[in-house]
Amino acid sequence: MSAPRTPLSPTPRSTPKRLKERARSDRAELDAVLDAGLVCHLGVLFDGAPVVLPTVYGRDGDTLYLHGSTGAGNLRAALRGPVSVAVTLVDGVVYARSAMNFSMNYRSAVVHGRPVEVTDPARRLDALRVIIEHSAPGAWDRVRRPDKKELAATIVLALDLTEASVKVRSGDPGDDAADIATGGIWAGVLPLRQIWDAPITSADLEPGIPVPQDVSERPEPGRLPVRR
Repeated sequence: MSAPRTPLSPTPRSTPKRLKERARSDRAELDAVLDAGLVCHLGVLFDGAPVVLPTVYGRDGDTLYLHGSTGAGNLRAALRGPVSVAVTLVDGVVYARSAMNFSMNYRSAVVHGRPVEVTDPARRLDALRVIIEHSAPGAWDRVRRPDKKELAATIVLALDLTEASVKVRSGDPGDDAADIATGGIWAGVLPLRQIWDAPITSADLEPGIPVPQDVSERPEPGRLPVRR
């Protein structure tokens, strides 16, 4: 039997104030957004100013892992105060009959908290495995592990996922009744999805090495199954 999941935290900063009907409280929906995304945006205070940077990540249960160079000032800044992490998946552009009702169909998650540095050697290595497996599932078992020099140059952060919010929009445009009655203007949704192109083999690869199956048959991004 699996361990019970930590519910989403209803703190003031993680409770949506607008469009509350789009908010989701099921922890599984947070997991689904994080597992489907490829890049998060990390917001920190750096030298007294807000900085938002895209970065890769990985989720293991109730923990989000981030990593980077030990010389990265933004990651060091993340250890000195609260941060926010955002992941957004765009599922379509919503065309309305009026300019003010145009929108996007999307799934988004925002996580708040204060990350901690992962210093235990075994956990650091496992966190890097989680990050690699998130962005390139199946790759960890066939590539060289990080050596001591590489590990010494890498900082790994762990962010608890307890305090987070999720919002989802789907469906048709929300046009005003008067605009619908007027007619004559197309309204609907232009769906958006990502697909992988054919793999491009590195120019310096020796002949005879086939493309791994987990690369050639990888599912479309944004539609990955939820990990438990």
